[in-house]
Amino acid sequence: MTIAERLKQLKIDLPKVGNPMGSYVHAKRVGNLLYLSGKGPHYPDGTMPKGKLGAGMTIEEGYKHARQVGLVLIAAMRDALGGDLDRVTDVVKVLGMVNATPDFGDQPKVINGCSDLFIEVFGERGRHARSAVGMGSLPGGIPVEIEVIVAVK
Repeated sequence: MTIAERLKQLKIDLPKVGNPMGSYVHAKRVGNLLYLSGKGPHYPDGTMPKGKLGAGMTIEEGYKHARQVGLVLIAAMRDALGGDLDRVTDVVKVLGMVNATPDFGDQPKVINGCSDLFIEVFGERGRHARSAVGMGSLPGGIPVEIEVIVAVK
């Protein structure tokens, strides 16, 4: 089954990736590695949530936002690979940043939203090394930002 077929089976529509919000590119390929810039949770209706884990935002909400970031990252992969997600041979490394209060310690539970999605979509190729860290703030007050490195053919 192709990744496009898998997405259809899962009833997942990937979002459109907007223009970069600064002086950078969404993805940069070096050899067989594709480095994706950090992304936030952009929703199809144009909303971009704000909030801080440990200060009114629940782990479940953070998980949902991390999953949405994963969808944006997969869409950025698709765009960088000319529409062919089957060129992804391995999700190598994920760095998940969680906008959190100093005493919040469940960053891994939040970033699981993205990690679980990658495994759901890519199967064993979606299993990856990962860091999940807390940040005092993130751009625009978003609750989660995630960057990823994938191996490609």
